[in-house]
Amino acid sequence: MPEVNAALGSAGVTLGFVASVLGALTLVAGLRQHHRTGRGGDGGRGMLWLGRSFAWLVLGGAVLAAVAMEIALVTSDFSLQYVADNASRSTPLLYTIASLWSALEGSIILWALVLAGFLAAVVRRFADQAGDPLVAWATLTMFVVAAFFFGLMLGPADPFTVVSGAIPADGPGPNPLLQNHPLMAFHPPILYLGYVGFTVPFAFAVAALVTGRVGEGWLAATRRWTLVAWGFLTTGIILGSWWSYEVLGWGGFWAWDPVENASFLPWLTGTAYLHSVMIQQRRGMLRVWNLSLLIATFSLTILGTFLTRSGVLDSVHSFTESPIGPALLAFFGVTVVVSLGLIGWRGDRLRAPGRIDSPLSREGAFLANNVVFAAFAFVVLLGTVFPLLVEAVNDDRISVGTPYFNRMTMPLGMVLLFLMAVAPVLPWRKASGELLRTRLQWPAWAGTGAVVVAVVSGARGLAPLAAFGLGAFAAAAALRQVVLAGRASRRRGGSALAGVVGRANGGMIVHVGVVLVAVAFAAASSYVASDEVRLAPGESATLAGHTVTYLGMNEPNRTSQKTVFSARVRIDGGQVYEPALNQFPNATQTIGTPSVRTGLTEDVYLTLVAGPEQPGDPAVIGVIVQPLVAWLWIGGAVMALGTILAAWPGERRRREAATTDAEAPPGEGGDGDDDDDDARVGGEPAGQRAGGTGPVGGDRPGDDSGDGGDASPATDPTPATVGGR
Repeated sequence: MPEVNAALGSAGVTLGFVASVLGALTLVAGLRQHHRTGRGGDGGRGMLWLGRSFAWLVLGGAVLAAVAMEIALVTSDFSLQYVADNASRSTPLLYTIASLWSALEGSIILWALVLAGFLAAVVRRFADQAGDPLVAWATLTMFVVAAFFFGLMLGPADPFTVVSGAIPADGPGPNPLLQNHPLMAFHPPILYLGYVGFTVPFAFAVAALVTGRVGEGWLAATRRWTLVAWGFLTTGIILGSWWSYEVLGWGGFWAWDPVENASFLPWLTGTAYLHSVMIQQRRGMLRVWNLSLLIATFSLTILGTFLTRSGVLDSVHSFTESPIGPALLAFFGVTVVVSLGLIGWRGDRLRAPGRIDSPLSREGAFLANNVVFAAFAFVVLLGTVFPLLVEAVNDDRISVGTPYFNRMTMPLGMVLLFLMAVAPVLPWRKASGELLRTRLQWPAWAGTGAVVVAVVSGARGLAPLAAFGLGAFAAAAALRQVVLAGRASRRRGGSALAGVVGRANGGMIVHVGVVLVAVAFAAASSYVASDEVRLAPGESATLAGHTVTYLGMNEPNRTSQKTVFSARVRIDGGQVYEPALNQFPNATQTIGTPSVRTGLTEDVYLTLVAGPEQPGDPAVIGVIVQPLVAWLWIGGAVMALGTILAAWPGERRRREAATTDAEAPPGEGGDGDDDDDDARVGGEPAGQRAGGTGPVGGDRPGDDSGDGGDASPATDPTPATVGGR
């Protein structure tokens, strides 16, 4: 019966909301009892253990809601208003499934499902520490966030509203732009895994502030969670750019669209955190800054959700006329106020035990890196929200275009490339000029050589040439570290590949991917050539050394989903490509599908701007030639690979874990995994190694502590405060 899907879905949403609230209340009761009784007796542990079990009910409710909606979509249950508005019988199965996240209410289901998955994963991961107040407060925070999103589905964003009146026989289907490329099935879920994944480190940051355990232990417990969320967000942004390039027909991949910026902002602050957290783990510094970055990252995901889902923006990504805007904005405000209040409350415990000894050090470079990332995020945030503020105050509509973003972010990007080259080779505490000359000699030659080759190849312009030189400089510095790590691993009897695995050297692979993306972006933006040519069948035109010949139109390809009008265009006398226009039954305008000849050096991008009015008449063909575009996607893949390597336990960590297991009494020590994650929350082993009670300038090749450099004799006499106790 049609009512079954609505009933099951509503039951799932209700279950998720009730379980979130009960889980939070149970943990509050357990924490209060623990506080009253101290560490003696049960101390509320029974309630804390009971509270965490509600996570599985939250996950069950989210799964039930998502499955009910997918069944309704696949079976064309038009008794649900969401299905009637966003599905059709003619939509292919892949896009029917993807319709779950193609509109407002379904996207909230996806958010709740991903959040419930992370909540259950945290509960399982820290199962043996459920009685620890730090873990309990983190779980409680995640329950509160889950209750908010399930509450949205019980109120203004109810996805299981039943159609009033007669049930329609069919629906309009998803937005035509969202059913015109398979990437639509993968880009949003991966992006959400990154967005929602940052809830985990945010929850532990709140827990650390509430419990007063603001030392380095909680950082160790959440490092890999943060890295995984960052990796998914990175991959989602790259896939979104690829989707834009392949679908929208304008030949670009990044337009500084407000909703693109909404995903980029938490990426910037999250990237800054991943760098600065190493200073806190190593030297016990930047505690307030790191907490602020995590709070900012999570808050920006909520702000991004508001921008995307509230209807305040005109964007291909945004879902307009949304009733949830005020609720999201209020939740964003509460998050910021409460978080900053907690930082102010714990200000006395957040004083750093160390200081930066020299700007010419790893700490100094990371701090400079963070300042630039913060400036970058501010520039993007200002350009994104300023038009909204102006409209809210003066009721005037203005726009901040691409020139503003390019002009303001270009110098910041150059500085980041320079710091990417210099920071990895710097030792902790202080470096000498001779040391820098030795370590940067070959990277500097690589950067100079890249500029010379670019000029000889005909490249002109200060900005792109600077990007090429600094990119080669940074890539060579990163590859130098990787090579040293591989050599050191072989000297220890291992493989070169084993030496690359781990946080420091995986990070170097990520740096290489970032360089590829930056250089490709600079080249494609600076040296693009485009034109629209009107050609009769058999006529040719030339652009940037390439000849395109219009051969004529294919017969229209009519299906139940759409009608495709495609042209045949030969490039350079070789392969024939078929740019097309698509007419969807319920769309008022045609949607283009570009056809691209992709190569490692350049892309030739074809669009059918206008077909012939009569058979044999001329057609208007858009031709865009851009260099190095393929390296954007290759760079994204390299960044994903580096993230996996960085999250994997490194060689040194595995040796330390094996030693700890062998020496520790039963029930103590490591389990063979990376001690960053597997030490008990706030426990001594991870805190000691991260805080630096022993030598901290060792910089051994392949050292997975975040150094990844060469030898340095400096030592750190300042022990870190472990877990704030």
